[in-house]
Amino acid sequence: MVLNGLDNLIASKDEQAKITGNIGYLCHSATVDKDLGTGVIRMQEIFGDRLVKIFGPQHGFVTDVQDNMIESTHYIHPYFKLPVLSLYSETRIPTNEMLEGIDTMVVDLQDVGTRVYTYISSLGLLMKKCSEIGVKVVVLDRPNPVSGSIIEGNVLEEGFHSFVGHHKIPQRHGMTMAEVGQLTKKYYTPKCEYDFVPMIGWEREMFFKDTGLHWVNPSPNLPTMDGAVTFTGTVLFEGTNISEGRGTTRSLEVVGHPMIEPFAFVEKLNIELKKTDLEGFTFRPLAFLPTFQKFENETCGGVQIHITNYKKFKSWQVGQFLCQKLYHELGNNFQFHHRPYEYEEGRLAIDLINGNAEVRQWIESNGTIEELRSIESKNMDEYLLQYNSILIY
Repeated sequence: MVLNGLDNLIASKDEQAKITGNIGYLCHSATVDKDLGTGVIRMQEIFGDRLVKIFGPQHGFVTDVQDNMIESTHYIHPYFKLPVLSLYSETRIPTNEMLEGIDTMVVDLQDVGTRVYTYISSLGLLMKKCSEIGVKVVVLDRPNPVSGSIIEGNVLEEGFHSFVGHHKIPQRHGMTMAEVGQLTKKYYTPKCEYDFVPMIGWEREMFFKDTGLHWVNPSPNLPTMDGAVTFTGTVLFEGTNISEGRGTTRSLEVVGHPMIEPFAFVEKLNIELKKTDLEGFTFRPLAFLPTFQKFENETCGGVQIHITNYKKFKSWQVGQFLCQKLYHELGNNFQFHHRPYEYEEGRLAIDLINGNAEVRQWIESNGTIEELRSIESKNMDEYLLQYNSILIY
């Protein structure tokens, strides 16, 4: 079994010594040790009254908030008797008041290895603020559940920064949370006093299923390990009127629309797939009934993406391929959302998710997989130089 950073901290006095003074703890429901012990309880056992404030990311400290742009409130926790401060509230950047009385901010979040998953954005914003006021940041590391050896997707381009695009990295970036901190320290916020508590036993090619650890939802709509892998490709449907399965038991693994007849659509998909070298997955035709969000209580036809080979499955490429085929299958019934997305106005949500406009234009023009990979390769060499310079494992 892999030991995460929290487990290592519990066992090691040397690691505990990295955390000095009064502590703020950025965590959520997936912040557990190998035995599913709650992170806040373990921190209180180690540090006692030095733990003075709890912070929650998007989706909240208790991970109960379903959707984007639904904010969490600040409150006093009824059990822990500590203030819980939301970094997805009226602000996503911690204020001086929030950090008052804190010497070390400990970040202990289960990330999912995708640029648009906002926990790494919260880390970046926190490190910048802490560097300005002299607060130390320590990350308790956790596995990248989609492996640290597979990198996919185009690098975020200048002009497309947002809360779902804080770092100029690919969509599937291949870093752990502590490695994102290393990258942030070296290339974005060099004045931040930064440290980390590493995992023990984690290897780069591991998926979460290989770690021996228990899967706990890092956000409400990622109930499975497979969903974390498909998420890199299916999250882009948040920028469209296509259902990504929210309101079902397999969200971010199923994709569809009421105007799709699933068996005929999958027959067409499989013909198109033969023109590519995409592998490691199967599109299974299905109908599903979302109980909330897009097409609530309306039957959608579409696919479930089943992973058959984790190392060969390229989630980002498959997601873009599927989006392209849905765009041309549905015609005027397909829409890219124009409403504000993660507090950004005036830019299409799909472009913010993709980190450029080129991928959307590839979808619209019905481009080839080779053309998609050409877009993906831009600025990748520069990213890989940075990536290789900060690796911990």
